[in-house]
Amino acid sequence: MIIKRFLKERMLNNFKKFYFHSLVLVVLLFTLWGSLAFAETNKESPMIINGDNVEYSADSKEVVATGNIEVIYKGAKLTCNRLKVNMQTKEGLAEGNARIEDIKGVVTGEKIVYDFANKIGTIYDANFRANPYFGKSKKVEKLGESEFISKGGYFTTCSLDHPHYRFASKKIKMFPGDKMQARETTLYLWNILLFYLPRFNYSMKKPIMHVQVEPGTRKDWGPYLLSTWRYNLTENSNLRVFLDYRTKLGLGEGFDLNYKTPTTGRGDFKFYYTNEKAENLPAEATGTPTEFQRYFLRWRHKWDIDPRTNVIAEFYKISDKRRQYENNPAPNIYAHSILQDYFFREYERDSQPITYALFHHAFNYSSVDILLQKRTNHWFDQLDKLPEINYALPSLQLGQTPLYFENISQLGSYNKKATTAPVTLDDVTITRLDTTNKVSLPTRLGFVQFKPFVASRQTFYDKGENGQTGIVRTIFYSGADLSTKFYRIYNAKTNFLKLDLNGLRHIITPSIGYLYTHPATIPISNLKQVDSVDAINRGNTATLNLSNKLQTKRNGQSVDFVDFLITTDYVIDPKTGDNAILTPRAGDSLGDNFSDILFKLKILPYSWIRFESEATFEHSDHTNINYNKFSLANYSVTFDFAKGRSLSFGQRYERKGYNEVTASLNWRLTPKWKFRIYERYNLKNTIDLEKGFQEQEYTLTRDLHCWDLDISLNKKEDTGTTIFFVFRLKAFPENEFGFDQQMGESKSGAQ
Repeated sequence: MIIKRFLKERMLNNFKKFYFHSLVLVVLLFTLWGSLAFAETNKESPMIINGDNVEYSADSKEVVATGNIEVIYKGAKLTCNRLKVNMQTKEGLAEGNARIEDIKGVVTGEKIVYDFANKIGTIYDANFRANPYFGKSKKVEKLGESEFISKGGYFTTCSLDHPHYRFASKKIKMFPGDKMQARETTLYLWNILLFYLPRFNYSMKKPIMHVQVEPGTRKDWGPYLLSTWRYNLTENSNLRVFLDYRTKLGLGEGFDLNYKTPTTGRGDFKFYYTNEKAENLPAEATGTPTEFQRYFLRWRHKWDIDPRTNVIAEFYKISDKRRQYENNPAPNIYAHSILQDYFFREYERDSQPITYALFHHAFNYSSVDILLQKRTNHWFDQLDKLPEINYALPSLQLGQTPLYFENISQLGSYNKKATTAPVTLDDVTITRLDTTNKVSLPTRLGFVQFKPFVASRQTFYDKGENGQTGIVRTIFYSGADLSTKFYRIYNAKTNFLKLDLNGLRHIITPSIGYLYTHPATIPISNLKQVDSVDAINRGNTATLNLSNKLQTKRNGQSVDFVDFLITTDYVIDPKTGDNAILTPRAGDSLGDNFSDILFKLKILPYSWIRFESEATFEHSDHTNINYNKFSLANYSVTFDFAKGRSLSFGQRYERKGYNEVTASLNWRLTPKWKFRIYERYNLKNTIDLEKGFQEQEYTLTRDLHCWDLDISLNKKEDTGTTIFFVFRLKAFPENEFGFDQQMGESKSGAQ
């Protein structure tokens, strides 16, 4: 018993000692490993010095080297003819074709005093490059990896020894890849002094040209000179100043301020003013005025308050005395506005810009939008919404049931006014609450996705067309959506005719959507009409879609080799009267019929060819229910032969309108020369257009090393011939810098 106890205690003591020693060993191993790792982490990078003759002095701890020297240390590379460097302080002196290079740029000079450890130094008689800039300076101080100071030198984007242009300055602060700042700066074109800037602040993250000049001549302008001057006011604000002269119209001037704040978002403010000459009017429009004041003002702002909340606002104000004069004493002579005459790109995008403010907030399962919209230009046909509140609840499952519920509600106060200043009978003012509740049951019937639904829509009006008050309109909806997908894979791998087909997959996607709209409880004739909500009719319609795709693989990626889509509506049993879907024609018998059939086709036979087409086939028009003709057809073909060489042509056809053929050719002749041709030809006479060329433009581009010069001749049937020259800095191809960016649209609802 005693022996057993002794052995047990002995074994326990041995186990404790073994455990203690093992623990100590583990701690020592981890400590040693950590020390090695720390030493490895803090291990100083070796300085590598190569040269024809390298000597090291143990007493002074210095290396002296001559002939084809190269030093690599901490990502920096220094080359020179003579070098002396202290291996303890890492300070050195390089002479003779000295050059230091790192990821931020390159600086060369006759002598460089450099601290390799801190990457700072001074370069004398320096040449520097910090993309996209080049420059020379009597002295450059390198204050760190990301900051240089140049004293008594110039900078440019031209890499020639004698640059075409340069900015000379007493002191230039460069932050490679970030920004450049200079004071007392003078711009030279060769040796010709152009202008002086007291301060220059430039962001390299947003490259733009600071001066753009466009001379030319146009039929309605005469010879003209358009100029844009850009300034970086601060890191978060940029200014464009416009100064234009048109011989027949006079002087135009304005500015565009693009800004960003750290707390309240970003935006831009634009103003353009001209006191236009009146002698350019046709003889029948002449009168007492000798000049017209015209201006355009725009302010846009977007504020992302948080990831779920944002505010977008736009304000437009146009004062156009010329338009007012032409529309009164001599109507129908012009339909122009200052926006169309001077900012045609903006006019094409939106000929009647809306003034509005939109607040949007997204909840977990829904969203709300508050829209304020006001007509600020009385000749625009726009609706005032003061305000309009929209609430959207997307499809949400009802508990554990298979049913889904969604709701869209809208409350608004609306003012609809005529485009003329006096109040007329066309003016409408109403307050309306509109809400739609929908319940659906998504399910699968075999291989078909089936989604039946029912919905109820209630609309409250504060007043009706005939003086009624407190009107409530109810509309019942029902319908279903059906869709499925079929596909088959073909093992077709061939390069026949160089089609590069690596397998084919044929996908067919048919879908049918049926919607029945019950007659409303209140006839349309009893409601004030402000938009489509008030004009809802009885409906019984099926929407048919058929998609066909052929897919293949090219370069390891899936490509839609052919994509063909057909869609149309089938109107069932249209009625007449207040709840009519179609207006009856004399001699027609109303019945089931198809609406317009839309076709979309895209073919990519080769990686360098693209064919796209759209067409509309009308089953009926306002005179014949059996019309059965194509009313619209567009197509385009693009050939990309090589970089800088492409050809495209297309046709835009409207049965009762235009029929235009367009063609464009871009071709690089040599590394220095390229040209572009654009043609637009009308094939038939219409009320607005005569048969023949509508537009021709020929552009010849010359590479001037650091500049591209475009010489263009443009001839339009409506505005005449224009010749213009554009100088574009190759280092800054993006000239617009977002001044014409869209802040958003005045559309409320879930975004």
